[in-house]
Amino acid sequence: MSIHAGKGALDELRGEVDRAKAKRAFVVCGKSVARKTDLIARVKANLGDRFAGVFDGVEVSSPLPPVLGGAAAARQAGADLIVAVGGGSAMVTTRAIIILLAEKGDIHEICTQYPPGQAPVSPRLMAPKIPNILVLTTPSTAMTRAGTAIMDIQTRHRLELFDPKTRPAAMIWDDDALLTAPADLYLSTSASAFSGILTGAAAPRTNPVSHGDMLHALRLSLASLPLIRTDPNNTTARMNLVAASFLSNRALDGMRGRAFGIISSLGHVIDTLYANLTHGDSSSLTTAWGMRFNLEQTAAGLARLAQALGVGDGLPEKEAAKRAPDFIDDFYRSLGMPVRLRDAGIPQQDIERIAHDAMGDFYLHQNARKVKNPSELVELLGQMW
Repeated sequence: MSIHAGKGALDELRGEVDRAKAKRAFVVCGKSVARKTDLIARVKANLGDRFAGVFDGVEVSSPLPPVLGGAAAARQAGADLIVAVGGGSAMVTTRAIIILLAEKGDIHEICTQYPPGQAPVSPRLMAPKIPNILVLTTPSTAMTRAGTAIMDIQTRHRLELFDPKTRPAAMIWDDDALLTAPADLYLSTSASAFSGILTGAAAPRTNPVSHGDMLHALRLSLASLPLIRTDPNNTTARMNLVAASFLSNRALDGMRGRAFGIISSLGHVIDTLYANLTHGDSSSLTTAWGMRFNLEQTAAGLARLAQALGVGDGLPEKEAAKRAPDFIDDFYRSLGMPVRLRDAGIPQQDIERIAHDAMGDFYLHQNARKVKNPSELVELLGQMW
């Protein structure tokens, strides 16, 4: 995978399309990118005769109807490559479109299945896939993932697809493209990525390469996140947060297993149920509390994280471990983000629904402290409220 970064990086798009031997490059984005920025005009000019059209129907959380609409538009355009322009939703929608272009069967049949009382099963999606290139406007942990989760608007549940062949062939981190995102959106997506960096840095099992990536991602995030509030047009801060997201993804690929699946699971449910909340909000609400829930099983990793955050030196392991989530809550709060469910406007009576839905999320099966009953989540959510 190639990465082009900095001023004028978008000029490298045509070369990457040619390298992929594509003739029909189809663009996928949201309406804000299409109508409030000059990015699509720049992309179209750069692609020249390779430009095959644009679908601007991407929506937050990648609901199923726009995904189906995008797949139909890409099919009609004869797309042999897709250029995703935007943030995480554009990337996820693009991967889902690519899968639907290639695979047969209803999406409910090819998504991850949850047999009662058994481990989740992800069907193998073996059909060849067309390549994709990402033009980022915000950081996102979705940028190099093989998994894709779209929202079934009928059930308000996620449909999860997994195919490593949908990872991007190239990414473009263009200074001017990154400046098109409003500061609040940029902060939200960066705060969401920060959650993954924190949990990765506290992983029980790591290695020197992955841990080094995570520590540098942590340093970049701690220094740059506050600047999005105080100096929102700081291109270095914006670029550093994209780099932090990439480094954390690369580190996770080299780690064996994850310990804080409860954070992802609760965050996914909150994202899905409350359209008024951002991905960053769901991360600020769940990260520290998920760590507290897992403290007995992950004390060594959390103590290591506390040392990296500067709050654990010289303390016994368990005491240092307790300091990490407290620091995280304070840091998110300093960015103006909620750390209690009630502060985010989530009604107390919704707790049982959130717990029930989280039990069916893939990542809960990757939590260090095994969750056997929704009542355990109800208790935690009560503390979070």
